[in-house]
Amino acid sequence: MKITLFALLFCTILIAVPVFRQSSSLVSGQVQPATTPDLPNVIAPGAKVEKVAGDFGFIEGPVWRKEGYLLFTDIPRNRIMKWHPKDGVSVFREPSEQANGLAVDAKGRLLACEHKGRRVSRTEADGKVTTLVDKFEGKRLNSPNDLAFGRDGSIYFTDPPYGLPQQKEGKELDFNGVYRLTPKGELTALVKDFEGPNGIAFSPDRKTLYVADSPKGHVRAFDVKADGTLANGRVFAEVRGPDGMKVDVKGNVYSTGVGGVWVFDKAGKKLGVIATSETPANCGFGDADFKTLYMTARTGLYRIRLQVAGAKP
Repeated sequence: MKITLFALLFCTILIAVPVFRQSSSLVSGQVQPATTPDLPNVIAPGAKVEKVAGDFGFIEGPVWRKEGYLLFTDIPRNRIMKWHPKDGVSVFREPSEQANGLAVDAKGRLLACEHKGRRVSRTEADGKVTTLVDKFEGKRLNSPNDLAFGRDGSIYFTDPPYGLPQQKEGKELDFNGVYRLTPKGELTALVKDFEGPNGIAFSPDRKTLYVADSPKGHVRAFDVKADGTLANGRVFAEVRGPDGMKVDVKGNVYSTGVGGVWVFDKAGKKLGVIATSETPANCGFGDADFKTLYMTARTGLYRIRLQVAGAKP
């Protein structure tokens, strides 16, 4: 998410709006074809982008729960939202400390990157929210943005400054980093030369890590070494405004950006763009077969059916 847009949304939305619910039927008149002929082996035949729900502030971080529903964040309204195919939309957690990226660990617990909290948190089985990390070498993190799990269960997350303008305290670190938090709680800054690290995702075998650098307009790839550190950083693909990312079982990379979701094969070749009527900030796979791509796009939640399943964490 770009800082200027977030600041605008945050300033204009001063009070929470009433909770709303929608039926599982799609909003009429809000369909748009996946307008690219380069994705015949990715998009399901005849599939269209469908709007599932709308009227949000600025949504992010979609993650599918095995119980059969989607969670996502509404950052300026300070909520984590829930969408159920039968029950529609409801509030899952409020306040959310302006949570952005979400993930679910091996035990089914929800992890969140929080702008206001300036931390990575975990919601325990009893509903208690625990801080996993909020400082590096004694200094507060900037505003954790997105996260992904490594082979050993380590949490890799990005820490850009996008949420700082809304905080009373300023920036304490002199870099915008990519971090690794091990299961033992050891925090390492893996990369410090990003201008604005944003979306983050692993290849299916967890041997390659992809990180978006939004201001620079590209996605970088890194080899993941046996000890969990990174090597051989290089530009994987050029994207206009790259944000959240996911990867499917074939290794195709889905990066949100200007115009929709940009899709690349594992070699970095652009396959095409899944066009959306609102610019998406993030995406995530869902449904029982993991073949539906859900997209959080500004004020609306969208989806499209694919032929390829997403890589599960």
